[in-house]
Amino acid sequence: MKWSEISIHTTQEAVEPISNILHEAGASGVVIEDRADLLKDRESVYGEIYHLDPHDYPSEGVIVKAYLPMNSFLAETVEGIAHSIENLVQYGINAGSKEITTSEVSEEDWATAWKKYYHPVKISEKFTIVPTWEEYEPVHSDELIIELDPGMAFGTGTHPTTVLCIQALERTVKKGSHVIDVGTGSGVLSIASAMLGAETVRAMDLDPVAVESAKENVTLNKVQDKAEVFQNDLLRGIEAPADVIVANILAEIILKFTDDAYRLVKDGGWFITSGIILNRKNEVRDALVEAGFEIAETVVMEDWVAFLAKK
Repeated sequence: MKWSEISIHTTQEAVEPISNILHEAGASGVVIEDRADLLKDRESVYGEIYHLDPHDYPSEGVIVKAYLPMNSFLAETVEGIAHSIENLVQYGINAGSKEITTSEVSEEDWATAWKKYYHPVKISEKFTIVPTWEEYEPVHSDELIIELDPGMAFGTGTHPTTVLCIQALERTVKKGSHVIDVGTGSGVLSIASAMLGAETVRAMDLDPVAVESAKENVTLNKVQDKAEVFQNDLLRGIEAPADVIVANILAEIILKFTDDAYRLVKDGGWFITSGIILNRKNEVRDALVEAGFEIAETVVMEDWVAFLAKK
C-alpha cells in the first residue's frame, strides 16, 4: 500500500491544533520534529542513550508529519487541511509559515523487512552466525554454528562489538569456565561461551524483552543445560565469582560496574568489554585500570573498541 507523507512547518504553539486537524483528516498518529527535543534530558531505563542528529530537525519552528493513504480524494484532503490551518488565525494561534509538502511512501512490514539483509556470516575462527530462517551447510567439520533470531532484542551477532567479544571469548573461555554475560541481548555471547566449553553461563539483562529472546535462542542452540537467563540490573545481587565476565553494552553503562566486575572476577580471570565507541576509549580504559584490572589487549574494529582486562 502507498501512503502520502504530509509535512507541515509550523510553530510549537500550533502543534496541538494542527495535530487535531490531521487526526480529523484521517491520520492515526503524527510525528513531531521539534528542535527543542535536542535539549531535553531523557530517562535511560535500559542503558539506551539518545544521540539526536540536529540535521534531522528544522532550523527553527516545528515539523508536524502525518500519513494518509494514497487515493483519489487525497488532493481534496490536503486542501482541506491547509484551509483548516489557515483558519487557526481566527483563534489567535500563530501557525508560522504553514508550509505544506507531500511525498509518497511505500509501506513495508518493518518488523521483518530487515531480515533480507541478514545472512549467515563467519565472524571468527570458529563461529558462524546463521539466522534461523536461512539454510546453511558447515564448511568445516569443527565449525561452530550459532542459530539466532534476534526478535526485538538487540544483537544479530554480526555487529563489530559482538564480533570483538566472541573473538575475545575464544581466547579466554576454557573447558569448565564460569561465565557471566551482562546485558545479554539476544544471548549470542552466552551461547558462544557455552559452545566453547563453559560449565556455567549466567546471562542477564534488565530488559524483559531481551530476556525472553535470549531464553529462546539458548534453547534453540541446545545450551540451556549450561546457560541460565534471567532479568537483573547489571551485577547487582550477584555473589558467585566467574572466570570471565563479558559485557557488550554502552560505555556509559560499563563505567557503572567496573568495581563490581573486579570483585566478582577470579584472580587471573577476565573482564571483556565492548560496545565502546572510539571517542570513549580512554575513559573506559582509565576506569578499568582504576578498578584494579590490567589491560591485556585493546582491539579496534571500525569505530568500536573492545578491552580484554585481566585481574
